[in-house]
Amino acid sequence: MYLEHFRLKDHPFRLTPDQDFFYMGHGHARAKAYMDYTVVSRDGFVVITGEIGAGKTTLLNKIIAEMSEDVVLAHINQSRLSDVEFLQAVVSAFGMDIANAGKVELLNRLRSFLQRQFEADRRVVLAVDEAQSLGYPVLEEIRQLVGSEADKSKLISVILMGQPELRDLINSPQMEQLSQRVRLRFHLGPLTREEVRKYIRHRLRVARAVSGDLFADGAYDAIYRYAGGIPRLINSLCDMAMLTAFVDNQFQVSAAIVKQAAEELDWPLFEARQAAMRRQGVAPPSTDGGQADREINVADISELAKAFTAGIHGVADAMDGLRKDLQAIDRRLEELAKRLERR
Repeated sequence: MYLEHFRLKDHPFRLTPDQDFFYMGHGHARAKAYMDYTVVSRDGFVVITGEIGAGKTTLLNKIIAEMSEDVVLAHINQSRLSDVEFLQAVVSAFGMDIANAGKVELLNRLRSFLQRQFEADRRVVLAVDEAQSLGYPVLEEIRQLVGSEADKSKLISVILMGQPELRDLINSPQMEQLSQRVRLRFHLGPLTREEVRKYIRHRLRVARAVSGDLFADGAYDAIYRYAGGIPRLINSLCDMAMLTAFVDNQFQVSAAIVKQAAEELDWPLFEARQAAMRRQGVAPPSTDGGQADREINVADISELAKAFTAGIHGVADAMDGLRKDLQAIDRRLEELAKRLERR
């Protein structure tokens, strides 16, 4: 609707995954390197997690598009399956017939297929999107598949990609054997403030924008404050902001227009969105810059020690005050007893 107004050749902020518009931020580059290594080295397992809208599916599609001809792929994006249904999906994705095959037969067909591919010097990859929905029985089947070896080489490499719940699932006591086999894992965090600017300008370039100044400098900061570095939220807000500018016959998106667009979407600031998620018992998006687990540093320990010491002092002061109150009460009781004796 606003393409001609802004002299664009394509929609820059579609919500559907499109690898042509893919922006390689620092976190995405590292996650891609881990997945590439797993495929090339037959390393077995890589687990990539990320918040909703962080660009996981787009990244996986890019990896798949770049796979060489000697890679045989099964891409599973429906993960709410039983163990037998999952095996059926995998066997079917590799081009084999699943008619009238029970679990044992499915496993036999799959292992024979993996052995044939290895002897033909082809690499086999199983990529599972939305893997946080996998149940324990399915994960156990995947673990056993990864354990298949020939001449000390893995017969299959597995990419598991999903929301942060996938980390908890793999780290659960029931999945200890699987967790020990995962050598590479990475959590894809939000884009940084500077990356948000680069992300927006990159998508505008891909859409063949004539001008590089469609967004004012202040607009980038406003977008970061409302979208928090989550690509899907950035796309939604930028699309609404450009539509708002078009309706108002403006040729540049300002911070004020971004704010107006956020109000149209009924969006709070990203920090307020996170606070609301915490109140509802939902884990808010991580802002740790792509690290899987936050480490406690010296500053954290120092602050914790200060708080603990202050707490002890507070208790000591309270006990001292209570002791003085009790002493005063005891004196009052002694005076009262003496008065009663005199009577």
